Amino acid sequence: MQKENRNGIFLITGVMAAGKSTIAQMLAEKFEKSVHLRGDAFRKMIVNGREEMLPETSQESVRQLSLRHEIAASTADRYYRAGFTVVLQDVIIGSFLAETVTRIQSRPLYVIVLAPRPEAVMEREKSRPKTGYGLWTADELDRRLREETPKIGLWLDTTNQTAAQTLDEIWGRVWAQGIIEETDSPY
Repeated sequence: MQKENRNGIFLITGVMAAGKSTIAQMLAEKFEKSVHLRGDAFRKMIVNGREEMLPETSQESVRQLSLRHEIAASTADRYYRAGFTVVLQDVIIGSFLAETVTRIQSRPLYVIVLAPRPEAVMEREKSRPKTGYGLWTADELDRRLREETPKIGLWLDTTNQTAAQTLDEIWGRVWAQGIIEETDSPY
């Protein structure tokens, strides 16, 4: 299969276990030159002094999360300017989504929000090798996604979709039709 040689930046977000990593990897593999940029890697780089984002946040945890998004946006721009298609994935919800979209300077920018229902998220969580939910609940994170996140980009309810079906929908609706930063949310 021939790889796509156009480039752009895809920002894929959603709650934990929404399928971001899987979809981002599959999407990146469709391009001739591509990068799968995992925003969480920047959190993991902090050796001492890391403060996790918890339901009750501290100023320091918010500052570190904002820094993580700033570094991810800058890195996405650098790879894009070097000729790569960038697929950036992370949990970027609430006001952080608009902030991150603004920080990414390169265009075209395609914003995809994976929004399966909480019960589907918890089923997916059971089959993952890592555990994302502890102090957070899927219901609370989903509420913050749907109620506090600006309706930027293409929002997909992937509850009943396989990863391949989600990828096909993204490819058909975003890449082929060119939906960029538009509101296309059923919520």
